[in-house]
Amino acid sequence: MHYEISAQNIKCGGCASTIIENLNKLDAVSDCQVDVETGVVSVSADESSREEVTQLLEKLGYPENS
Repeated sequence: MHYEISAQNIKCGGCASTIIENLNKLDAVSDCQVDVETGVVSVSADESSREEVTQLLEKLGYPENS
């Protein structure tokens, strides 16, 4: 399953690296990519992990756009 999350505060490659490093630590996530220009986090994971992913993004300082 693949889904995308539009997140706030993604400003540079360092932000993207932090997100990728931390999301890849989650068991449910098999891969993720970050588009810095659009602020979109693309996640390859079980759809049921979406809440866990958004909570981690918020904890890291990149809350989901509402």
